[in-house]
Amino acid sequence: MNGLTTNSAQGSNAARVTQAIAKASSRTGVDFNYLMSQAHVESALNPTARARTSSATGLYQFIDQSWLSIVNDHGAKYGMDWASNAIERTANGRYVVSDPALRQQILDLRNHPETASIMAAELATDNRAYLEERIGRPAEAVDLYLAHFLGAGGAAKFLTTMAQAPDASGAALFPAAARANASVFFDRQGNARSLTDIRSSFAQKLAAGGQAAGSAASDMAMDGTQTVMPADYVRIAQERLTMNQTLSEKQPYPEFAPRAETARLAYLMLATLGR
Repeated sequence: MNGLTTNSAQGSNAARVTQAIAKASSRTGVDFNYLMSQAHVESALNPTARARTSSATGLYQFIDQSWLSIVNDHGAKYGMDWASNAIERTANGRYVVSDPALRQQILDLRNHPETASIMAAELATDNRAYLEERIGRPAEAVDLYLAHFLGAGGAAKFLTTMAQAPDASGAALFPAAARANASVFFDRQGNARSLTDIRSSFAQKLAAGGQAAGSAASDMAMDGTQTVMPADYVRIAQERLTMNQTLSEKQPYPEFAPRAETARLAYLMLATLGR
């Protein structure tokens, strides 16, 4: 593949990611700049990014359990009832799917920019409500990012502890997270970072991510890059529209609205091609 073709493909992919995030922001009311910054920090806007030390995958680096949880809670709203209905929560709070193949198909949707973006926006909305009830103040962007990183309960624990003991060790409070994310919880000399330092570092990352994402968007606008779906993506989408009844104009995400088993399979193919 020559450089021109590679640049074109990268530009098309970046434009698709930006469009997906814009749609998610419009649909949920979650700030576009926050979602762009978060995606840049998490994956450098790479829809197929994978972490080396955990199951974190995709544009927003959802781990397996977090993804199953958010799809269980919000998937049906976007036509993914076939996925949410397959997810069950055990007595110990874990989310499971009895069919291994279907479980993997649901997890693979993390690599689909449109799905990942709307689920990240829904999670941010849930986390904001949860945090503000517990910390007694409006949640800032960095607080939402902490909630994405640690879970809403973890972020509430982090923020309420920091309010009382700002110099407390983050690693001592979250040993499992520290083992998986050493650079977040320890400095280069191996010293444990304080809660205040960790939150400040996250705020700086979000600010830098926002600047980088804004620069990338400007570059795309200047070079005339347009959002162009892969040919197979468009072809299958058209086949689905023929296969299903005419979709309502009020449906903001027609690609998320399977109508039958064949439509579900087509949706899964779309997610795979979206990688």
